[in-house]
Amino acid sequence: MKRNSTVKVLLVLLILLTVNNGFSQSNKNIVTTGPENGALFIVGGGSMSEELWDEFKKLMGGADKHLVVSPTAISSENYSKTFLEEYKKSFLDKGFTNVTVLHTRDRSEANSEAFTNILANAAGVWFTGGRQWRYADSYLNTKTHDALKRVLERGGVIGGSSAGATIQGSYLARGDSKTNLIMMGDHEEGLSFIKNIAIDQHVLARNRQNDMFEILDNKPELLGIGIDESTAIIVKKNTFKVIGKSYVAIYDGTRWSKERDTIYNLPKGSREYYWLKSGDEYNLETRAVVTNKN
Repeated sequence: MKRNSTVKVLLVLLILLTVNNGFSQSNKNIVTTGPENGALFIVGGGSMSEELWDEFKKLMGGADKHLVVSPTAISSENYSKTFLEEYKKSFLDKGFTNVTVLHTRDRSEANSEAFTNILANAAGVWFTGGRQWRYADSYLNTKTHDALKRVLERGGVIGGSSAGATIQGSYLARGDSKTNLIMMGDHEEGLSFIKNIAIDQHVLARNRQNDMFEILDNKPELLGIGIDESTAIIVKKNTFKVIGKSYVAIYDGTRWSKERDTIYNLPKGSREYYWLKSGDEYNLETRAVVTNKN
């Protein structure tokens, strides 16, 4: 009996070890990737400097190209005709000359050809701030979502700030319909223009830089990125570059020292992250800072 008990214990341990190894290996095989074509312009909220708008216009191919703007993340009581006209005018005032507003709360409308035709010749798309789950409710897995992907496929740019930043990731941080203080809420899926990532915003301005660990403790396979206000990342394929006034926090299980140009692996369970600033570049696929660029 004693021998049988010992054998059973060893078998259980072997099974647990196999499961754990398999989970770890599967995590290693989960890769973060950006769009094959086009670009993403992801801003951490706050004021947009002229530098940021100019960069977005360049990615569009010029301010005269067709820009589609979406205020869908803003609370629904604001959607009067006057509001939508003023929203469009705010982009005309920024120097864009060909602007169309994209908005619906009706998923059947978001699945119609008439609605998605708005995006047929768009060179750029802009998602404004508000509550990111409203974008998911209206557009996730609809024909509009497919049309947005086609904007990238033909070399266009999709940009957004605050809620318009987070919705571009695959995991929807702060996606709870009750409050944006809940990191893992009743909406957890973003539009996935970047896969296997969670994107937070306003990180330094609102002292949010430690909140990402709530997601990563439950979904350690994800790459975490936190973007501060008036700061953006420009994503092309699997690399992004930081521009703007502040910093971007990276949660990838390593510590990077720019002074030593060295990347240090962190022990499992570490609560560390590091910062990138304007001019720094990052490889999403390898999850590492681009070093020795010269």
